[in-house]
Amino acid sequence: MKAKIISISAVLLLLVVALMQVGGVVHDRQTYRQVAIDGVASSLAGAQTLTGPLVHRACTEEWQAREEIDGEKKIVTHRREFSMTAAPAVLSLQGSSQLEARARGLHATQVFTLKAQLKAQWADFESLKPVAQHANSRLNCGQPLVMLAVSDARGVRFANLQLSGQTLKLKPGTFNSIYPLGVHAVLPNAGPAGWLPSAPLDAVIDLELVGTENLSIAPLGGDTQIKLTSNWPHPSFGGQFLPAERKVSDQGFEATWRVSSLASTSQQELARGKAATELISITFIDPGNTYALSDRATKYGLLFIGLTFLAVGLFEFMKSLRVHPIQYALVGAAMTLFFLLLVSLSEHMAFGSAYAVAAASCVGLLTYYAAAMLGGWLRGIPFGLGIASLYGMLFVLLQMEQAALVVGALALFTVLAGVMLLTRRVDWYARLKQLEAPAKSTPLAAPSAKPPTNPPPPPAAAQSARFCD
Repeated sequence: MKAKIISISAVLLLLVVALMQVGGVVHDRQTYRQVAIDGVASSLAGAQTLTGPLVHRACTEEWQAREEIDGEKKIVTHRREFSMTAAPAVLSLQGSSQLEARARGLHATQVFTLKAQLKAQWADFESLKPVAQHANSRLNCGQPLVMLAVSDARGVRFANLQLSGQTLKLKPGTFNSIYPLGVHAVLPNAGPAGWLPSAPLDAVIDLELVGTENLSIAPLGGDTQIKLTSNWPHPSFGGQFLPAERKVSDQGFEATWRVSSLASTSQQELARGKAATELISITFIDPGNTYALSDRATKYGLLFIGLTFLAVGLFEFMKSLRVHPIQYALVGAAMTLFFLLLVSLSEHMAFGSAYAVAAASCVGLLTYYAAAMLGGWLRGIPFGLGIASLYGMLFVLLQMEQAALVVGALALFTVLAGVMLLTRRVDWYARLKQLEAPAKSTPLAAPSAKPPTNPPPPPAAAQSARFCD
């Protein structure tokens, strides 16, 4: 018995190694998928971060200073280039994003198309007035620009700007060192060089933007309000600000954000000439990703093999059967192969269909083998039904995102309770003695006495009597 337990433990260890190898295959395929996603992003557009609209201007400051060069005092002219940015007092964005799959070989990723209208209002432009840092310096500033920055300019399909009711032509680039990619337009010049608007400005931008998997928005307004709708039912809201209101259904989601400059450091970072680090972020995750589901399924592999070995052991124990460790190994190998079948088939068909084919193949094989291993179909069919129930439970767990842990825990509790109820009256010591008794060798019986082949000669008296006759 001890030797058999050690043998089954060694089989389990080998199966753990096999499951790790299958998990490595899944991770390799996930890496290939990420390479394909990067390929789509490099050909179309990557993740997008939307910043603006902003008003900014570039300035220079020149001053002269007397310095000693090569032992001589000379007048040297210095130049400082800097830019100033005015964030809107009110910023609102309202739009919708539509998702569609783009494939590269066997692998697909989600590409979004955002159609949005941005409205911005500037109450004053005090932040655009340059301040000299050196005495007797000369300041020179260019025309103010309205800009809208994105992280990948290839995704800009359409952009239109109306400034205080006047349509302005947008041009590529921003001329901003912090956010260089995007579009810009020069403010109408109603005065001399260095002119700044004297009245509040209203800007309306209609935008169509394409990106891959992730959309982020910088809440740069004094009061920022964002409302987004989408046909994607699996959003992951991230960044530093979660939606104030959200509604997620099978048809998509609707979310609203309200962020005040009192709660965000974006405007302060912008004033210091740094990029905003606080963002509103949405990731269009794909929970039905075949490799993610296969990876989750593989993590249940050892549990499934353990439950199957438990079932075989109970049959062996309760029915006084003898199952060889090699048979345990073959059953475990069939269950391990299920996960490899699942990964390979899911690359060529829907995950549900791949799961059904792989599970049906393994259940049929194990039922047929169990009928011979356990001594008949009356034992093999219930065993196969139990395996089918395990695969059914696993499929349900894979479809659940939030309740998978509680359902799995309840299922394990049910299995444990069933085993305890079935074996509650078993005398384990007596059963173990019965199983060990046939294994002990019995002593050899004494050979039975057989008559000799050649009988001994008669005694001498008998011989003499025969001669006298």
